[in-house]
Amino acid sequence: MKKILAVIATVLAMCGAHAQETFDTEAGNLLAVLRESAGISQQSETLQPYGTLRAQLPDGSEVELETSWFRYVGDMHIRLVFDGKAHLQSASSEDLDRLHLEPDQALDLAVRNMRRTYGEPTVRPWRGGLMQVLGRADDLNSSYFLDRPFWRSLEARHAQGLVVAVPQRGGLLYAPADDEEAVAALRFSAAAIYAASNRSRVSSALYLFREGRWSVFQPPMNVSQ
Repeated sequence: MKKILAVIATVLAMCGAHAQETFDTEAGNLLAVLRESAGISQQSETLQPYGTLRAQLPDGSEVELETSWFRYVGDMHIRLVFDGKAHLQSASSEDLDRLHLEPDQALDLAVRNMRRTYGEPTVRPWRGGLMQVLGRADDLNSSYFLDRPFWRSLEARHAQGLVVAVPQRGGLLYAPADDEEAVAALRFSAAAIYAASNRSRVSSALYLFREGRWSVFQPPMNVSQ
């Protein structure tokens, strides 16, 4: 929880830096991004809101923040945000109420907006027999992890499912679950990318997409048991 509070304080500090930018806060500008929840591992999918969070700012004052942040799977959480020219602005729970959106509806809408604005996900070969998922905005490639119709279309060609890594915001890789050599390459590559990514890290885990759902294939690192 301390790590989450530190992240909130950083977000609040960034809000001041973004004050000069005007954001469209209507439904058509809503996106979803994945961020790391260090030290946490959720075995299967959930969409559980963090609720009211409290953080202490550098000047010692305390604030309460109603975020549209949701525990998801593994060591990742989802943030609903509004897109901007240079930055993203976190949506609040009040924003979802104003837009008459439940969390699952907001997530579905955010994925559709992502496809419309940044293109449908494309796949190209990567090294070691792996495949890479890309869109038109490198820093948002990881958000295609949330594009369930895309993964279902891939699963239709791989009966044992897909093993997926999302080690950084610009990196989304996968291998067929029944290709042992490719899965081994994915383990190595994902760990190396995660270790080198620092501020752009997303997840140290590997995930299995099978029967239309996500679960943890390999647990994240540094999780207390």
